[in-house]
Amino acid sequence: MNDLRRTLLWSVFAVSLLMLWDGWLRHTGQPSLFAPAPAASEVAQAASGAASGATHLPQPSAQLAGGAAAAVAVAGSAPEAAAKGELITVQTDVLKATIDTLGGNVVKVELLQHRSQERPEENMVILDHTATHTYEAQSGLVGQTAADPALPNHRTPFVPATAERTLAEGAQALVFTLASQPVNGVKLLKTFTLRRGDYAIDVRQEVVNGSSAVIRPQLYVQLERDGTPPAAAAGPAFMGGPVAYTGMAVYNAKGKYQKVDFSHIEEGKAEYEKVDDNGWVAMVQHHFASAWLVGDKLNREFFVKKVSTNLYAAGMLLPLGEVASGQSKALETRLFVGPQDENRLAELAPGLELVKDYGWTTILAKPLYWLLKHLHALIGNWGWAIVALVVLLKAAFYWLNASAYRSMAKMKALNPRIQEMRERLKDKPQEMQQQMLKIYREEKVNPIGGCLPILVQIPVFIALYSVLSSSVEIRNAPWIGWITDLSVKDPYFVLPALMTASTLLQTWLNPTPPDPVQAKMMWIMPLLFSVMFFFFPAGLVLYWLTNNVLSIAQQWMINKQLGVTS
Repeated sequence: MNDLRRTLLWSVFAVSLLMLWDGWLRHTGQPSLFAPAPAASEVAQAASGAASGATHLPQPSAQLAGGAAAAVAVAGSAPEAAAKGELITVQTDVLKATIDTLGGNVVKVELLQHRSQERPEENMVILDHTATHTYEAQSGLVGQTAADPALPNHRTPFVPATAERTLAEGAQALVFTLASQPVNGVKLLKTFTLRRGDYAIDVRQEVVNGSSAVIRPQLYVQLERDGTPPAAAAGPAFMGGPVAYTGMAVYNAKGKYQKVDFSHIEEGKAEYEKVDDNGWVAMVQHHFASAWLVGDKLNREFFVKKVSTNLYAAGMLLPLGEVASGQSKALETRLFVGPQDENRLAELAPGLELVKDYGWTTILAKPLYWLLKHLHALIGNWGWAIVALVVLLKAAFYWLNASAYRSMAKMKALNPRIQEMRERLKDKPQEMQQQMLKIYREEKVNPIGGCLPILVQIPVFIALYSVLSSSVEIRNAPWIGWITDLSVKDPYFVLPALMTASTLLQTWLNPTPPDPVQAKMMWIMPLLFSVMFFFFPAGLVLYWLTNNVLSIAQQWMINKQLGVTS
């Protein structure tokens, strides 16, 4: 039974190690151990695809057009793709957005209160358009059928209608308007309202019909991005926790939160609810997201598509109804570009907080995050809040841990007797097993009693791991001295070294397996496990180190109470 307990623990340990390594590979953009590597042609064409300038308008929807003719695709022409617009920068206290007058698209967004982890002197950039990277927020108009005249879209030239560029001192909002050139007599006005302290930009889209005919335009809003994930600064996923997902998301009441990976589009396996009267679309990456939001009770069609090699789009198509000659019609939309702050996201739109994905640990991770936020509000430092959270968790599981450590202490006390018996009966394995069970019965020791309470706690600690991996608040958060960012590895490896020492001390306090091979593995496995932590974010290592220290203290006290020595 003692061997069974150890076999079970080492199996869990080995699987954890394998999952950690696989998570690290996926998190850093390398192929998973359990999935084939991407085709070489895809990788080779990634840069050219992002810089190609290929743009496609969404298909006018037959479903939303009330029985309109078959949908048609309208591709941007080569001259339009080659055209250039003026880049206009508007700025608030938290956002610096660049808008291209060619299409009125938001082509770059800097977050002024978040720094790049690769280049700490620079602001974190979410949306951007460079020779090797494309990530834009676009909007425009399409007709309902192929026979409808062309309308202003995200490749149509716009001109500024207002001069204000920077949020004035004491002002609460900055309003900036662009007006498109007429296309078949129709104009599109885009009015951007950026508010102090807000990562959501209100975008009022107004259609002005200067033609002599009635039009039935449909507004599309979309996020266009290449499929290359950003450089990973945080550590790997653990046992199914978050893996720094980079991809699309669609949300509506019918389908709830639906992730659409770029690979799903390539394979033709993208599945999501396509029509509803509510919901939003988003692009998600580690710690940050962008999303187009539109009010409820307005029919819309969701779409995801491949634009060109390694370039994808996710968006919504919204019918505006009839607009008579000389009339106008407006629709309020919102563009969010910012950090995955659960509380702010939940206030913006139903389900938007789900872009911060805890995986299968959600049911435990959400209350742990709530508790961590409140501890930080009391303490004022995320590092000490992590320490306090582990202390509270250890207190909550004190009696479960005490039962496990008491069982291990009794096993350690019996070790000399077991060793003597194994040596004496080494040629009689059946009798040896009977004698071992007899000893356990006489001493009232359960060989797996030290295992089960620990297994109960594993989901809780994995959930805490998920919280620390996913929470943008930990990003660039200092603790003490040399730890200036809890979301990246310890630059001097002090915390991993201390964690390794604590793990070895725990091993020393545990009962030594009678089998010499198992005894050696008992020391080797913790060392291998600890090596992984040298590349983990400091916040995660701090959590594990604190847990180890508290476990050692409790185990040492129980050993002392039972008179067990080393």
